[in-house]
Amino acid sequence: MSGHIEERRINIRDISHLKGNRPIVSLTAYSAPTARILDSHVDMILVGDSLGMVIYGMETTVGVTLDMMISHGSAVVRATEKACVIVDLPFGSYQESPEVAFKSAARVLAATGCNGVKLEGGVEMAETVQFLTSRGIPVLGHVGLMPQSVNAAGGFRVQGRTVDDARRIRDDAVSIADAGAFSIVIENTVEPLARSLSEVLKIPTIGIGASPACDGQILVTEDMVGLSGQFKPRFVKRYAELGESFEKVIEEYKKEVLSRQFPTEDHCAKSESKVPRLAAISSREKNGRGA
Repeated sequence: MSGHIEERRINIRDISHLKGNRPIVSLTAYSAPTARILDSHVDMILVGDSLGMVIYGMETTVGVTLDMMISHGSAVVRATEKACVIVDLPFGSYQESPEVAFKSAARVLAATGCNGVKLEGGVEMAETVQFLTSRGIPVLGHVGLMPQSVNAAGGFRVQGRTVDDARRIRDDAVSIADAGAFSIVIENTVEPLARSLSEVLKIPTIGIGASPACDGQILVTEDMVGLSGQFKPRFVKRYAELGESFEKVIEEYKKEVLSRQFPTEDHCAKSESKVPRLAAISSREKNGRGA
């Protein structure tokens, strides 16, 4: 495969074939308007459980529910025609057992029409990934920093800095790849480790705060365009400051409303015939003259 994808929705096989051809372009989307803009520019859209923090103002992703993921995932799929759409399985919806994970994943696929699901975890989740993939559910893995486990990990720390930590992440990635995942996200992991994993694994690696050598890159869209407030992870490049532009637009709107510059007659509905003002109609009714 040369890296060219014909005009249809990109599927997981297309994503897999991009390894060794060209980098995979991926971003997050949680709504139809954002997904519609991204659709013609990216290979893969991730409806991440990061929506809990970005959209709902949560401190972590732990409070996100399966119903929330289905609602946002459905909106993104409806708004797109080209991009491969992957939906996160939220915390608590898959860790209990492979059977529980299958029920959650099957519900997401059936309700949204997405291409696959993403779940976090390594060696301990390999059995679940194998269970899902052998039953027709495409899985995107996620190793390194795993936001759903942030409480156990002691915060959003860079991963792989010690030999033991690096060995654990390597084992996690290999286990998930061997279990049948079509690709793996590597998050907030030291660069040499992410680079070596990208060289060793036969499936594509998608980096976020990992390495330019990864087979693809992903960012939270709101982070890269300046719509996530003051929060800015070290690995995020700000391509725009739309938050500042947005605030200026709101200030201009406020000014025009207060000064009655908006709306003008151009923004109001017009009638094809002369319609008396309500005050005139009320006066006629009061005097008993009607029309």
